[in-house]
Amino acid sequence: MWVIVGLGNPGRKYSGTRHNIGFRVIDSLSKRLSVVFTEKKKYITGEGLYKDNRLILVKPLTYMNLSGVAVREVLRMRNCPAERLIAVHDDLDLPVGRIRIRERGSSGGHRGIQSIIESIGTNEFIRVKIGVGRSPEIPAEVYVLKKFSPQERELIDEAVESASDAVLSVIDKGVSGAMTEYNR
Repeated sequence: MWVIVGLGNPGRKYSGTRHNIGFRVIDSLSKRLSVVFTEKKKYITGEGLYKDNRLILVKPLTYMNLSGVAVREVLRMRNCPAERLIAVHDDLDLPVGRIRIRERGSSGGHRGIQSIIESIGTNEFIRVKIGVGRSPEIPAEVYVLKKFSPQERELIDEAVESASDAVLSVIDKGVSGAMTEYNR
């Protein structure tokens, strides 16, 4: 079993923002795998199969900075170890549309990832990062809540599909194989 969590903020206000790229990847995976979602108190979840692997797709409803609360609950309820968690999230330090997979590590300043580390007590989980760029004029906490420009949308649409492929590659080929394929 694998738990795949896409980080974002709930509600229409945040739909299409840079911070919600993780939600878009979960939506892409749900379409590919015909997953139907159920809403719980702290998260939206659905189950699917990929090459005989059971996948639990999750979108936290706890807002970005408290993502770990929902993730901890899902891991505990599913009796899933942190090593089988894949967190999909935005990354300000990567160019728009670039994908990067990491096996473990610090939060890199990402508050959703920091919340997960604090809530589950380890940084030993896989991350699929999607570059959303950075603006030198706009503070990061404001910039991540902005929508993509028309010029960026095509790159981001492709990145969502590539990140979905990357998640499935981690499951199919292992982290090292997926990193070789996607970390360029």
